[in-house]
Amino acid sequence: MISDLTQFALYVLILTAALVPMGMLLTRTFTGASHTILERLTYKTLGVNPDEGMSWKRYGMALLLSNAAMMGLGYFFLRIQGLLPFDSLGRSAQTPDLAFNTAASFVTNTNWQSYSGETSLSNFSQMAVIIFLQVVSAATGLAAAAGFMRGLSRKNARDIGNYWVDFTRVIYRVMLPLSFVVALILVWQGIPQTLDSATTVTTLEGAQQQLVMGPVASLESIKHIGTNGGGFFGANAAHPYENPTPLTNFIDMICMLLIPGALTYTFGSIIIRRRQGWAFYAAYLVMFIGFLATVYGSERNGNPLLTAVGVDQHYSATQPGGSLEGKEMRFGAGQTSLFVAVTTAGTTGSVNAMHDSLMPIGGLVPIAEMMLNNVFGGKGVGFINLITFAILTVFLVGMMIGRTPEFLGKKIEAREMKLVMIAVLVHPFSILGFTALAGLLPATMQALGNQGPHGFSEVLYTYTSATANNGSAFAGLSTNTPFFNTSIGFAMLIGRYLIVLPMLAVAGTLAAKKTIPEGPGTLSTSTPLFTGLLVFVVFVVGGLTFLPSLALGPIVEHLLLAAHHTF
Repeated sequence: MISDLTQFALYVLILTAALVPMGMLLTRTFTGASHTILERLTYKTLGVNPDEGMSWKRYGMALLLSNAAMMGLGYFFLRIQGLLPFDSLGRSAQTPDLAFNTAASFVTNTNWQSYSGETSLSNFSQMAVIIFLQVVSAATGLAAAAGFMRGLSRKNARDIGNYWVDFTRVIYRVMLPLSFVVALILVWQGIPQTLDSATTVTTLEGAQQQLVMGPVASLESIKHIGTNGGGFFGANAAHPYENPTPLTNFIDMICMLLIPGALTYTFGSIIIRRRQGWAFYAAYLVMFIGFLATVYGSERNGNPLLTAVGVDQHYSATQPGGSLEGKEMRFGAGQTSLFVAVTTAGTTGSVNAMHDSLMPIGGLVPIAEMMLNNVFGGKGVGFINLITFAILTVFLVGMMIGRTPEFLGKKIEAREMKLVMIAVLVHPFSILGFTALAGLLPATMQALGNQGPHGFSEVLYTYTSATANNGSAFAGLSTNTPFFNTSIGFAMLIGRYLIVLPMLAVAGTLAAKKTIPEGPGTLSTSTPLFTGLLVFVVFVVGGLTFLPSLALGPIVEHLLLAAHHTF
């Protein structure tokens, strides 16, 4: 246990130290006036004037249409996969519903997989569709964050920047350099990087075995840096080719929260209020540590039903202790719990264990993190979600003291609050609506791996993961059907664009307002008090919205397990 706690503390310390240089890089990327030769060549190719500002409407439209085009390109390649090169194994094209699901998944930074990568995708598809969309979807999220921050920092302005400049800079200055460096480290640690589709090896017993190969290291690097999560192999980061050593496991976790955490420093730098950035980071950290303690406590204590029949679940020289079902022995309960908390906090979706095998309260943690969608969150969008709740917090406090709410020197009025509530309510409507729809269909019962509360949790987890653009799965639900592929695809699109676009509108309206000086009744948003209020509002709003569904799944399952153990 001491070893696990040491690892947790080391992780938080390294992450906190690394977010400062990362935040400085993002600040220069978002605010720099100069353009590199490669960037200017890109602008010229696209026919873009980099000095032209865009209103929030044009900015949002450029984001939406470019993503639609890239999704269409990905869908096209998946549908003609059998005609494309780099596949000596001759894998066939994906079906229309599966191709739609995959293209929607990766363009929205969700990376949900209703397929197993090594059996469904060729190396060409892995590179031209999966890796390509992982890069541009992460860049899209960061570009949205750049425009959003710019809108909050400006006064009497009619634009929030240029989408194409933000998008291009993020790719060239952040995504590609970081991915290249991390990929080299991963190759050094033994992760394959080749254009060969497979290799044949002789096992220790003398038999011949075919091992699927491909550009795994390059996919793994952008997968975690871009909070993507889609695995080259079906077992994802539990597969030794994707995550072979404790070092790669640790690097993966640092990469997942590095940029989401650094955006708080970037925001503080852009608005010239560093304390504000650290206050938001503190909110992230408080929520994250609370969830980590919960999942670790659940998994470390083991399964009481196994204890009752004499199974030893204590730490020893031969086993890491705790509940080990669905976990890699090399990671144990400690590193698995940390990975669970990290991957669903950062909406990455990469998994080094099967979440379906978590204890009931352990399984509640990833669902709750994705439902709140404010514990670090994905590239850019997670920060936008946190600001959404920060605005909601100042509004609620302002109403309690009878004062017009203010945020960063701007009055929050009816229009902003309507847009904020659209962004807040879209999330639960999508999750609960699609879950209810799936629950009405008889085919859902046939797709479940479990019945009862845990079976309900499998369905709830699926649509929570899709709407939160996370992509991880309980893995007990067979989702490769026309209904699930289509409904999950729409949940991913709703969760991405119906949250980003209203908040870009908020940024645009606030950019056009003048800044007012702080008065004696102004609520400071850079104090520990506000951090506590923000966390409280996030949990209260999330709890009131999702508690009934959680009570039907993980909470009831936990109570049934406790009752079974007692009697």
